[in-house]
Amino acid sequence: MMTENILEIFLVTVPGLEATLLAEAQQKGFAGAKAITGGVTVRGGWPDVWRANLELRGPSHVLVRLGSFKVQHLAKLDKRSRGFPWADTLRTDRPVRVDVTCKKSRIYHDKAAAERIEKAIRSAAGTEISKDADICIKARIFDDICTISVDTSGEPLHKRGHKEAVNKAPMRENLAALLLRECGFDGSEPVIDPMCGSGTFVIEAAEIAAGLYPGRSRAFAFEDLKSFDKVIWNDLKKKTIQNNTSCRFYGFDRDAGAIKMSCANAKRAGVSNLTSFGAQPISDLAPPEGPAGLVIINPPYGARIGDVGRLRALYTTLGSTLLSRFTGWRVGLATNSPELAKATKLPFGKKPLSFSHGGISVKLFKTPPLR
Repeated sequence: MMTENILEIFLVTVPGLEATLLAEAQQKGFAGAKAITGGVTVRGGWPDVWRANLELRGPSHVLVRLGSFKVQHLAKLDKRSRGFPWADTLRTDRPVRVDVTCKKSRIYHDKAAAERIEKAIRSAAGTEISKDADICIKARIFDDICTISVDTSGEPLHKRGHKEAVNKAPMRENLAALLLRECGFDGSEPVIDPMCGSGTFVIEAAEIAAGLYPGRSRAFAFEDLKSFDKVIWNDLKKKTIQNNTSCRFYGFDRDAGAIKMSCANAKRAGVSNLTSFGAQPISDLAPPEGPAGLVIINPPYGARIGDVGRLRALYTTLGSTLLSRFTGWRVGLATNSPELAKATKLPFGKKPLSFSHGGISVKLFKTPPLR
């Protein structure tokens, strides 16, 4: 077993949310957490890799760096790849695929580089290559340094294993979790999404409040690596502590089909008892009885569904409804249009958080408690 090795672990996220993911990794007790462009690095053994996949809500993938070496040409890449200790990590009975990116290097042909590494893996580890393999070896050749990593997640981590039904322009679960954190949500207050789509914000908030691990229902690529220890893994999964929470989480949408999707997704996630969904327009939105909490919204925006002019009335109605009825509640709004955010007349802070969502530059606007 390779459970005692100290590894460099890279938690991948979208540009702009590295600091938010860093806060989550630190809260979960991962050692040496440091934000870098595109994610967060931590250090630990293989059980920490498994725990990152199981417990962390923010990453899209968890990569483990296996090693690096200098290469100036394909012949050198071929030689160094053949001498690389692939057999320490890869099994002979589980195929892998290879993904190569080359930047600012004398080796510039991704496909040619991938072919060299694939041949090396076949000969050194006896592992087959398949484009459909769950295990992905990632080689990044940057400034003539080739860094070899393995993607231990397999499918992206936003695929929690619960959401079968999605609507158009869905919010990914890992992104929703980071935006909830960025808005100060820690599981101890109610959350409302007035335009909930397939229910991602609401279900994610309910899972956080309940203490459920995001990776509890799915399989991971690391289960097919040599380092995997099923006994330790099963112990990690058993350690989930479900919290008793009195908070409730609410989603609304004018589309009855979206509400049906949300209810089905919440049931699969095991949080039906904490969530409530209903079909209604923004103008009918009202706070539930009890303490104030967070209203979080990812409304339609220009580059995604409609143009700014057509959407202005929607944002105006949203803002006036919240200002007139939601005293004491905080608001988080994700949109690519500062003009539309301004149309709400909500008291947003001066510096919204910028991040990338589906290749679109989006900003998270946040308010203090409404007065």
